[in-house]
Amino acid sequence: MGISTFDDWMVSYLSQLNQAQCDAVINTEGPSLIIAGAGSGKTRVLTYRIAHLIEKGIDPFQILALTFTNKAAREMRGRIEKVVGTEARNLWMGTFHSVFARILRIESEKIGYPRNFTIYDADDTKSLLKSIIKEMGLNDKVYKPNMVYGRISNAKNNLISAESYFQRDDLISADAESAKPKIVEIYKTYADRCFKSSAMDFDDLLLKTHFLFKNHLDVLNKYQHRFLYTLVDEYQDTNHCQYMIVKKLAAVNENISVVGDDAQSIYSFRGATIQNILNFKNDYPDAKTFKLEQNYRSTKIIVDAANSIIKKNKNQLDKTVFTNNADGEKIQLIRAVTDNEEGRFIAQSIFEEKMQNQLPNRHFAILYRTNAQSRSVEEALRRMNIAYKIYGGLSFYQRKEIKDLIAYLRLVINPNDEEAIKRIINYPSRGIGKTTLDKLIVLANQKDQSISDIITQAQNFHQLKSPFKKLKDFHTMMETFRIMAHEKDAYDTAYYVAKSTGLLKNLREDKTIEGVSRFENIEELLNGIKEFVEDDTSEKEKTLANYLQEIALLTTLDQADENEDHVTLMTIHMSKGLEFPYVYLSGLEENLFPSALSIDSREELEEERRLFYVAVTRAMKKLTFSFATSRFKYGNLLPTEPSRFINDIEPKYYNMDRKTLEQKPLPIGKNKSYGRSTGFAKKNPRQTPAYAIKTNRPPSIQNFVPENMENIQKNSKIQHERFGVGEVLEITGEGNNKKVQINFEEFGEKTLVLRFAKLRYFKHD
Repeated sequence: MGISTFDDWMVSYLSQLNQAQCDAVINTEGPSLIIAGAGSGKTRVLTYRIAHLIEKGIDPFQILALTFTNKAAREMRGRIEKVVGTEARNLWMGTFHSVFARILRIESEKIGYPRNFTIYDADDTKSLLKSIIKEMGLNDKVYKPNMVYGRISNAKNNLISAESYFQRDDLISADAESAKPKIVEIYKTYADRCFKSSAMDFDDLLLKTHFLFKNHLDVLNKYQHRFLYTLVDEYQDTNHCQYMIVKKLAAVNENISVVGDDAQSIYSFRGATIQNILNFKNDYPDAKTFKLEQNYRSTKIIVDAANSIIKKNKNQLDKTVFTNNADGEKIQLIRAVTDNEEGRFIAQSIFEEKMQNQLPNRHFAILYRTNAQSRSVEEALRRMNIAYKIYGGLSFYQRKEIKDLIAYLRLVINPNDEEAIKRIINYPSRGIGKTTLDKLIVLANQKDQSISDIITQAQNFHQLKSPFKKLKDFHTMMETFRIMAHEKDAYDTAYYVAKSTGLLKNLREDKTIEGVSRFENIEELLNGIKEFVEDDTSEKEKTLANYLQEIALLTTLDQADENEDHVTLMTIHMSKGLEFPYVYLSGLEENLFPSALSIDSREELEEERRLFYVAVTRAMKKLTFSFATSRFKYGNLLPTEPSRFINDIEPKYYNMDRKTLEQKPLPIGKNKSYGRSTGFAKKNPRQTPAYAIKTNRPPSIQNFVPENMENIQKNSKIQHERFGVGEVLEITGEGNNKKVQINFEEFGEKTLVLRFAKLRYFKHD
């Protein structure tokens, strides 16, 4: 570290903090609530607080730090390691799910699971539920797997096991009233099948940890005394189950520090409850409160606009976020006639910002309320050859070929994994068809055993006489893989499995574009396993089991390649915790944002407003809103109106007179033009317009003719297809980089790259 004493070290890093951050770092004893406003240096405070504990002499093994993404945990661990060295690797730090999975593997015998249990992702869960619904002879249009999954997940997050569900008359009555009385039986069957398959889903990692501590007080006591200090990031996003586990763990020492921002509580649909952070002082009356209110991320305009939004909410903790950053640009507003036009305006705006300021694509983000809104923006970006990437779509680990190989690897580690067996028992084809698989499932259910158990006893069942040799060969192959997994590292095992099963050969023979892509994806997966094996910064054994747990707990953002240069498209929910210099928030319309499903109660509307606040506070330099006066819904172009949230922001933060929002939309189908801006910016012709609308009024366009723009002169009168008529004020640069500064009559001053501007000269008669 290069610093001789602890006191010197403290002075060196505390000098990098403001007073509020410093107080939150050094006051480590007892319960504390750190209210961290957007962009206030929360990660730095958490990092230094943990580093401070270690430098005080606390053993890292006695510090528990819980986050919501692996990315956040890696970032913090890396920063701590720079301060205190490799001791940081001994921290119990990670997501709730990864830390609790670690505890469950250690204590697996207490709950009747093997240490090598499988973690089912959402696709595995839905696949199993779909099978159960079919086996029970239920209508999958009534018992939709997604819906059933949601009901079961909600029950688990509220500490309701399959057994206790049967005792809940209120839940059973609600299911009956909604014409879904079999939910309780599906839940019980699902829980039994997971147990038989030695598998847990994500919610089980929380629920079973809760019951482990509740039913085994010796285990609870062990971890209560192991973790002298507990830190929880994003506390406003915790659900009831997470809250109860953390409360139990901290009950002995009460050295619990929670960090969060109630203004960014936006995950109630996942079971998160804002009351956890609002009631922290009730749980710990002696808790100290630290407020991180200085924003280092955004301009003053953006910070003050965000404050004017959130003050409309009644249910919140008191704080006032401020910044010493520059004022910055006022908020721009794009008003379009249709959602397709909205996409074009956003793409055009990004293109102009990129050209004028020589910016990379990664500086831009387009946020929306629902994934469906990305279509019009995607089309517009493609037309302008602007690279983009959507987050929240199909992730790398959800692709079929990747899930196929991972299913093999899961089965190597856990022979009872039902979903893995069903996926690959006949891929590549080995003559074990659907009929045989159905027989295996029926026998497994009848005997209350796993499918793998039935395969090992295939000679005992007359139903399996015909496919017996094929089943035996499959079993022998898997046993060979398991032996190898004990002797080799994760990469050698995975490569051998991919080759020996014929999976690599099968994909290599497909020479279509899609086939080549699938083969490259498998190669990339194997490369990832190789990197895992060669990673010297991790203390984990390079076993296949550890690799599978690591990828099972990945989130979509954890897989993002930050080195790629692309515009980011994502829902606002996914954007929390991120920041971008330029942010476009699209679809600011009533019944879209706020959602039509969230306007019937104050609680729901306030969460939508917090979501709006989160979107605004992602922006660092410039913020642009957009809305359309009509949007395609269910195949029809329907009129819309601007979101009420636009009016939550005080008028002084907009680069416009908000009365323009009251313009009535054009009659749909009556006028194919783009609409005309009215009553705008005449008082200050140099003011940049607040919203980008094409005008009907290119005056005497026949008087403007194409000319050689290389010879453009200062004071020339020109016409632009979008901004209309203007006068050249300045010409700078040479060749392809030549730029012209133009004062447009309606749109004020613009600086354009000449070769892209498509200008026309005014021809004098």
